[in-house]
Amino acid sequence: MLDVTIDSNQPVDGFYAELASSAAALVDGEPDAIANMANIAALIWQYVPDINWAGFYRVVDDELVLGPFQGKTACIRIAIGAGVCGTAAATAAVQRVADVHAFPGHIACDAESRSELVIPIISQGRVIAVLDLDSPLPDRFRAEDEAGLCRLVAAISDSLG
Repeated sequence: MLDVTIDSNQPVDGFYAELASSAAALVDGEPDAIANMANIAALIWQYVPDINWAGFYRVVDDELVLGPFQGKTACIRIAIGAGVCGTAAATAAVQRVADVHAFPGHIACDAESRSELVIPIISQGRVIAVLDLDSPLPDRFRAEDEAGLCRLVAAISDSLG
């Protein structure tokens, strides 16, 4: 068991560097992708402020299937290309959405979510999952959050496939 303590009062780049380092330490040596996703979702939930959902959707048989998460109950299956998560999976590109209600085809799993950040997880050249973060605040996620969480995903992606 790794005892994680991250100083959330430091500058954003330092915060995300510590978060990525802690994430890498959590998955180090653990071969089970689901266990690793569970710990990463919990880590993000514990330390990233102003979010109401943090978790994973896994690519299974050409659709996204709910994986480990923290927050309210969620949509179980999402078609590739549908909503913010499905768009991230289809395009293999990060989706940072300031107002989810303005996103064409948005899937409202939680009506309280106002903004969203979805990062595709790529292993061996293909999208295997997405990391999804929701916030009840409009425009919650900034470029610094995107960069920091992409750094975290890069540090752990090999442990999720």
